[in-house]
Amino acid sequence: MAKSLMNTLGEIFGDRLIACDKAFGEVTIEVAKDDLIEVAKELRDHDDLKFEQLIDLSAVDYLTYGQDEWATTEATGTGFGRAREATSSAVHQEWQRERFAVVYHLLSIIHNRRLRVKCFVQDNRPMLPSVVTVWNSANWYEREAFDLFGILFEGHPDLRRILTDYGFIGHPFRKDFPLIGNVELRYDAKQKRCVYEPVSIEPRVLVPRVIRKEKDPTIYVSSPEQGGKRG
Repeated sequence: MAKSLMNTLGEIFGDRLIACDKAFGEVTIEVAKDDLIEVAKELRDHDDLKFEQLIDLSAVDYLTYGQDEWATTEATGTGFGRAREATSSAVHQEWQRERFAVVYHLLSIIHNRRLRVKCFVQDNRPMLPSVVTVWNSANWYEREAFDLFGILFEGHPDLRRILTDYGFIGHPFRKDFPLIGNVELRYDAKQKRCVYEPVSIEPRVLVPRVIRKEKDPTIYVSSPEQGGKRG
């Protein structure tokens, strides 16, 4: 089924597909920013595709991909896996592509198929066209990606934060955002009000991130403090 879908996608989109392959049991295509809306509409409307439902939208920050304080491919729940001090050895693998990627997960109910669509975006003012007009369910997903990663979606009807507070500064899922945050809030008894102050927590590395050599570089395992998945 996957090979049949890949052939269909290749016939329909041709050179508009930057990449088309199967990764982790699901067909994945990559498209350019300028082709995103046109491709999205065809994915939804073409009789051989009919991906009428957007089931998820997520973002990836590749800023520190391939870099870690520990050179390791395994982690445990005890011992070394709970180390608190970095070693002298380090892994440095420079990422050669754009810093951010937005990933769309689609479902075709008619054909009982799933598809992953990936679109990379530059670090400097990352912006993509909104797909809300194609899949209305993207509304809150795009707000979440904006809130947590700082990715702008041009044409979104109401692009504002959805998870963090109104006065929050920064985007907490970016890899350069400090794990302890930028400020801390406390109640001052003398002033009889809440005050914001610079954080008093000392930053430290707690759990090593695991760099696994997989076919698809978007799949990696990192420490919970870095917002990754453990597996």
